[in-house]
Amino acid sequence: MSQSLKGRIALVTGASRGIGRAAAIALGGAGAHVICIARTTGGLEETDDAIQKAGGTATLVPLNLKDFAAIDRLGASIFDRWGKLDALFGNAAMLGMLTPLTQLDPKLFGELLDINITANYRLIRSLDPLLRQSDNGRALFVTSGAATHHTPFWGGYAMTKAALESMVLTYAAESSGNLKINLLDPGAVRTAMRAKAMPGEDPSSLPRPEALGPLVVELLSPASSKHGERIRFQK
Repeated sequence: MSQSLKGRIALVTGASRGIGRAAAIALGGAGAHVICIARTTGGLEETDDAIQKAGGTATLVPLNLKDFAAIDRLGASIFDRWGKLDALFGNAAMLGMLTPLTQLDPKLFGELLDINITANYRLIRSLDPLLRQSDNGRALFVTSGAATHHTPFWGGYAMTKAALESMVLTYAAESSGNLKINLLDPGAVRTAMRAKAMPGEDPSSLPRPEALGPLVVELLSPASSKHGERIRFQK
């Protein structure tokens, strides 16, 4: 794999499985040192093994994204160690429950807001100064086609992704110069979340998360000029 990210520092949330894991491995294989964020230590260690096998290096950070104070401390720790951040891949999210809005449990509603929106806001708030210290800072957040549709029973997840899109594109509009910020809609991919949402679907008909790796590397590389865009993996 091309070492297009050699010497760069990249952070990935939800790095223990699915798209986040695949992205972390691809970024490491492209030469970046990857800061891997996830709740489970075991999953992070498996990702680390795969990154090393791809020829990369990683720092593992077990962190629950609902711990907003820890996200603030994360930014300070990155500054103390590296003084900058070159790439942010905001991937972590939760599906919640597919149910009529009137039956969506208030506690679950709050968790959807915490993970899918507030955690990403706190990441932006904590990491933006570090991205601006990079010569070519890049930020990419994972959205969903659900954000642009009004499908019955998908309201909880869909409204958080719609809010995420608005927040990220506003952040992009407020940014210029060497900092480039975009959204990535992966479409239907073979992940545990997809299986939960579509239990009757044949997973073998879907691309594996690893298929997104080259696109993530491309969009987070210094050579990418895309900014303020919603990029869909599957046309």
